[in-house]
Amino acid sequence: MLEDISGDQIKEQFKSNKTLRMVTIIVGGLIILILGYFAYRQFMWKPANEKSKNSTWIGLNYAAKDSTELAIDELKVQVKKYDGKIGGETAQFVLARQYMNTGEYKKAIEELEGVDVSDTYVQVMAIGLRADAYSELENYPEAAKLYKEAAALNPNDFTSPIYLMKAGLCLEEINNFENATKCYKQIKEEYPTFASQKAIDKYIARSENKKTK
Repeated sequence: MLEDISGDQIKEQFKSNKTLRMVTIIVGGLIILILGYFAYRQFMWKPANEKSKNSTWIGLNYAAKDSTELAIDELKVQVKKYDGKIGGETAQFVLARQYMNTGEYKKAIEELEGVDVSDTYVQVMAIGLRADAYSELENYPEAAKLYKEAAALNPNDFTSPIYLMKAGLCLEEINNFENATKCYKQIKEEYPTFASQKAIDKYIARSENKKTK
């Protein structure tokens, strides 16, 4: 019975059992690492993360006022300083938007590929903005793929039909009318309000009447 084992007996078993001793040491080491991680999160990462949220307001203010060059200079500093923090990731997304404004689409793509946020809406917007950049570069296959990804990530009546519409238009640009039609029909079936606003039947008829090369 477990209750009949004395403390001295447990100590003796521990000393004589090398495997048990090694496992105990390893588990003890893991516990220390885990506690260290949580201590870092609590006392270092969290305060820095909170600070990062407040640090980007200057760059965001420049962006809101269409002071693009000033916004870029300020946001680049914040992205580097707070990489991995909420403020840094937000700054990186806005920085990419500023590069889009200046026609620097490759730079925009580079920044957007580095954006890592937990907010699903921002994820969707980041993917959609990457698609916009590829579309501007006339890389329509990649743009269409990303638009469809953005539409599917968090299905909703606002962004999903917009990205499906853009995907369809990009697919038409590369003469992939069959898949363009699928995008338009998905809008009609799943997002009727948007479909009626955009007269989606016109796009369906146009793509169906063309032959995919």
